[in-house]
Amino acid sequence: MALTEQARAVLAKLAGAPALEELTVFEARQAQWGFLAFQGPPEPVARVAHLFVPGPTADLPARIYYPEGDGPFPAIAFLHGSGWVTCNLDVYDVALRALAVATGHAVFAVNYQKAPEHPFPVPLDDSYAATAWLFEHAASVDVDPARIGVMGDSAGGNLAAAVALKARGTLDLAFQVLVAPALDVDFTTRSYVDHATGFALSTGTMRWFWAQYLGSAPVSGLAAPLRAPEVGGLPPAFVAIAGHDPVRDDGERYAARLAAAGVPVRLREFEGTIHPFLLMDGALDEYRVLLGELRTWLGAR
Repeated sequence: MALTEQARAVLAKLAGAPALEELTVFEARQAQWGFLAFQGPPEPVARVAHLFVPGPTADLPARIYYPEGDGPFPAIAFLHGSGWVTCNLDVYDVALRALAVATGHAVFAVNYQKAPEHPFPVPLDDSYAATAWLFEHAASVDVDPARIGVMGDSAGGNLAAAVALKARGTLDLAFQVLVAPALDVDFTTRSYVDHATGFALSTGTMRWFWAQYLGSAPVSGLAAPLRAPEVGGLPPAFVAIAGHDPVRDDGERYAARLAAAGVPVRLREFEGTIHPFLLMDGALDEYRVLLGELRTWLGAR
C-alpha cells in the first residue's frame, strides 16, 4: 500500500534533517525533541504520580498515569522507544496520557538507563526490575496485580518482548503489546532493504542504534527476541507494525513465531504509515486507531 497523505506530509517536513547516525549522542538526544511538533495537546488524566523505583544499578524515574474511575486498575508497564539511546518520559507524555484514557489502564512508564553509557543488558535489567517492582507494590499504587501487562514501541517494543521472555515463570504478565518493535539484528530482511532511506527511520540509523545498544555483548535471545530459542508459554500478544518501516518484518516474523508456539496473537499492520506513528498523534491518525483497537483487545483479557 502507498503512503497515506498524512505520512507523505510528515516526511516532507522531515526532509533534509540530518541522520541520527551522523550526530553525536548528545545531538541525537536533542533532536528527539522534534517529535513534539507532531503531537496533539495532552489529554487530562485523573492524576499523574511521579516516583523513583529501584533498578539494579540506579534509581529509575517513573510515572503512573491514572485514568478516571476507581481502582485497583489494570496496568500497562510501558517501555518507551528510543533506539535504546534517546527519548524520555517527557517526549512520551502525550502518548502515555492518551493510552491511559483510551484503555482505562493505569500506565506505569519507566525511564530506563540508555546506551551507549549503559549498553545491554542494563536497559533490559532496568525494565525488568521496574516491571517486577510494579507487581510487588501493586497494592500501594492502586493496581490489580492479576491484570498487569507490558507494552513498548520500537526499542521499547524490543524491551517489552524481552521482559516477557525473562518474566516467563516468574511474573504472571497478562499480555504484551509490541508496537513497531525492533527484534533482530538482521538488516537483510525485505523491509530493511525496501525502506532503507526516506521513511523517517532508516536502516543506517537502526545499525547505529543496535551498535550503541549491544556494545561488545554477543547477540542473545534477550537482546534480539527473534533469536530466542523458545517463545512458547508467553502472554497473549498484540503486535502492531507500520507498512513503511525498516523493522516491519521483525514484528511480522515474531508474531508468526508466537502463533506457531501456541501464543494467542493479534497482528495489526498499518500499511500506509511510518515507524514513529505512536509519537505523532497530531499528524498521523494511526495511533488513535490503535488505541481504540487496544481498548477492545485489552477489555477481553
